[in-house]
Amino acid sequence: MNHNTRWIDIGVNLSNKQFKDQQSNVLEDAQNNGVSTIIITGTDLQESRNAIALAKQHSQYATAGIHPHDAKENCDEVFNEICQLSTEDCVVAIGETGLDFNRNFSTPEDQCNSFLKHIELAKQSQKPMFLHERDAGETMHKMLSEHRDQLSNAVIHCFTGSREDLMRYLDLDLYIGITGWVCDERRGHHLHELLELIPQDRLMLETDAPYLLPRTLAPKPKSRRNEPKYLPHIGEYIAEILGKPVEVLSAQTTENCKRFFNID
Repeated sequence: MNHNTRWIDIGVNLSNKQFKDQQSNVLEDAQNNGVSTIIITGTDLQESRNAIALAKQHSQYATAGIHPHDAKENCDEVFNEICQLSTEDCVVAIGETGLDFNRNFSTPEDQCNSFLKHIELAKQSQKPMFLHERDAGETMHKMLSEHRDQLSNAVIHCFTGSREDLMRYLDLDLYIGITGWVCDERRGHHLHELLELIPQDRLMLETDAPYLLPRTLAPKPKSRRNEPKYLPHIGEYIAEILGKPVEVLSAQTTENCKRFFNID
């Protein structure tokens, strides 16, 4: 471990069943590896409740929202509670929300309706948005463009898209979240050249744990479970691609996270 680096993980699904009853150990391991702060992702009503409870218990932060996969469940009663949850002090972003036209677990119409509700909440609360997008870049860009002036900020979490997608989001002055997907030689190598196009004040890092275990980890954990303690590995990998000292990347991305989420 490089003791001169400190990291913030902007996307951890800490309420996932893979972490059941192990959250304290997971956070202690993260702390010991220089990851002192995490943002716990809320992906539906119950997971948003759970994320907030964990954030309060462990002095961390959370998001509140409905993932596009679950957009069909986003009735007025459900979203009214999301709105209430979003007022909690530990909630630093609205989401995870957005559009996913790859799997369409909810119809595109339901996804767009749900996304618009989140946009309105973000405008009202002036909290930034934590966004998911897959195979829906054009529609996402159009919807965000119509409201961008009234939004405080937004990050495309776990960006895996094309150069065209990236430039559209940067044109909207969005932040870009990069995960261990960048370490995947099968499907993530196109991100290497795109990393250099992301302004240094717009880049944030995340594990999306327990998903997306970096394929470059050696030895691989027997559990195959990703954890926030592996964020420094992703950071070191990205620093090497960018040809910059890991301490510089750590300091810059940490500063970006503090500014974006308005945290100490």
